[in-house]
Amino acid sequence: MEVQFLPGVGPKRASLLRTELGVSTVGDLLRTYPFRYIDRSSVQRISDIQPGNALVQVLAQVVSAELTGKGAKQRLSVLVRDSSGEMELVFFKGIKYTYDRLKPGSVFLFFGRPSVFGGKLNMVHPEIDNPPTEGAVNFSGVLTGVYNSTDRLRNGGVTGKVMNKLVAEAIDLAIGDVEETLPEYVLKEKGLVPLKYAIRNIHFPADQNALSRARYRLKWEELFLLQLSLLKQKYIRSRSENGIMMPKVGAAFNACFNALPYELTSAQKRVIKEIRGDLMSGHQMNRLLQGDVGSGKTMVAVLSALIAVGNGYQACIMAPTEVLARQHFANIKKYLEPTGVRCELLIGSTTKGERRPIHEGLQDGSVGIIIGTHALIEDDVVFHNLGLAIIDEQHRFGVEQRSKLWSKGATQAPPHVLVMTATPIPRTLAMTFYGDLDVSVIDEMPPGRKPVKTMLIGEGKRPQMYSFIRREIAAGRQVFIVYPLIFESEKLDYQNLEAGYEEIVRRFPDPEYKVAIVHGQQTSEVKRFNMDAFASGRADILVSTTVIEVGVDVPNASIMVIENAERFGLAQLHQLRGRVGRGSEKSYCVLMHGLKVSKESRKRLELMCATENGFDLAEEDMKMRGPGDLEGTQQSGLPISLNIASLAHDGPILSDARSYAEHLLSKDPTLERPEHASLASELRKDKYSIKDYSKIS
Repeated sequence: MEVQFLPGVGPKRASLLRTELGVSTVGDLLRTYPFRYIDRSSVQRISDIQPGNALVQVLAQVVSAELTGKGAKQRLSVLVRDSSGEMELVFFKGIKYTYDRLKPGSVFLFFGRPSVFGGKLNMVHPEIDNPPTEGAVNFSGVLTGVYNSTDRLRNGGVTGKVMNKLVAEAIDLAIGDVEETLPEYVLKEKGLVPLKYAIRNIHFPADQNALSRARYRLKWEELFLLQLSLLKQKYIRSRSENGIMMPKVGAAFNACFNALPYELTSAQKRVIKEIRGDLMSGHQMNRLLQGDVGSGKTMVAVLSALIAVGNGYQACIMAPTEVLARQHFANIKKYLEPTGVRCELLIGSTTKGERRPIHEGLQDGSVGIIIGTHALIEDDVVFHNLGLAIIDEQHRFGVEQRSKLWSKGATQAPPHVLVMTATPIPRTLAMTFYGDLDVSVIDEMPPGRKPVKTMLIGEGKRPQMYSFIRREIAAGRQVFIVYPLIFESEKLDYQNLEAGYEEIVRRFPDPEYKVAIVHGQQTSEVKRFNMDAFASGRADILVSTTVIEVGVDVPNASIMVIENAERFGLAQLHQLRGRVGRGSEKSYCVLMHGLKVSKESRKRLELMCATENGFDLAEEDMKMRGPGDLEGTQQSGLPISLNIASLAHDGPILSDARSYAEHLLSKDPTLERPEHASLASELRKDKYSIKDYSKIS
């Protein structure tokens, strides 16, 4: 039933509920849960209230109501009293209605946050309720749900109180029609309350225990169905024999491996073994490779690509930016020298003349490995027999772009897929985003990588920082300086790139110092020229925005200065810090913070100074900022909108739900058994048509 036919809604409010909360039906309303609860069960004496307390409720009599000021500056001051003392209530809005209602002598329940002004206890804009009919002595309220709201909803008359009333109407009307989604035996085995009980008590909890049980049931169900959907895809794929067989390692792999100037870490060896197992299995590989900045993912990618070449197939490595693609190409060509494998670079700025022989080589199979950007998915790029697609920083590519690459496989079977990321993804997020992938983690740094010393400093220490930079440049090192903004913003008083660049040029004048600048507004030629000047050592300082976040490799750079570091998330700060510490010299990351830094931002920056472990940082970042705001891990939002569960806080529930989904699917992979009919029907809903973030389709 559409929500507009619910008593108290009508077409106007229905339209607001649809646009603001995505609520179109009564069922949608039942599944729109409160995000917090107010305990209205206790009434406090005025004399016991402490300013700064959380929300409190008093039962008091109006002593006087006084209007002061005029027009927009008008305010209403109301003095109320109970048997223990007095307090002032202040109103700036809805003054006429409130003044008419709060007649001296009348008694009401007032609910709000207490504070002190001018030495007096007061409450600004408390909620006002009629007193309980039984009188204050027997008063026993309940936990009241608070729902997400917007200005448009409130202005349209859908206040918190109205929302509670509408949900109560919806429960009375439709709770009888709610069908259980989980099989009876699952409820028993997991000790979960029935769905009807859960819905009633998530909105109107009988008590704290009923709320906890309702909340757990709904969170578990949501995460279980999400994992069931992802794992079902994985089971179906792993059962199909549809995968290119790559049984041998091949001469090119051995030639490259034996010529390596250093020993691979045990983590790299383990991951190569896992990939090798996939390539030999006869099933299509879909593997996520996570490794911190500088952990040696590129080497794993090269050796994996050489296994494909050794079995008569081609491999492609797709990077999100031209800068990163060029860098991969320069590094990988060196590794390939002993193998004789032809490797080419194909990016947006590759000229027409340069493209022809590359296209021909891809078509006739003489190009074994191709490295590029999204230029690889253009229609005129045809492979002879693509067997392995490696995607670097995969979250930066759209689903459509990836599906094009998928279709480039010239054989009947799809190419194997290896997705790589240097963005540490918290385990709960990896289970959700890449829930149907096999995950490999390189959790060990190559020998010789020196830890980067991270320092947090304020404006007052800027002169000392500049002196430090001069000393490092005199010793032959180079410096990155990164800014969060490009143009002056009226609202934000952050130092922008332009002003920052001018300041650096003033402090480090030509000809003694050379300063290059790179940002997103430049043409790729200008960007490349400046980046090359820095990479080749012709420039001492590179002033930039976060374009250098992913993959820029300048071993001689020993200092990374991040201006207004509080503007960045931990994942992004960690990526930026990974740009230094790549050579043999001691390296530093300097976090400059602005004049006003929130408590949360300071905590984030101090955490950066305390650890270099990207996975620890990512977990903390998600707890602080929530999963939808993790810069660098999920720019497209979650593959599913979660109504009640939180990836940041419900990791244990997610793990339990996932292992139970695995257990259930091991017995019934296609959910064909009669007792699983309700689950199969749930998974057919739009909500669980999950964008497949794993394979590139």
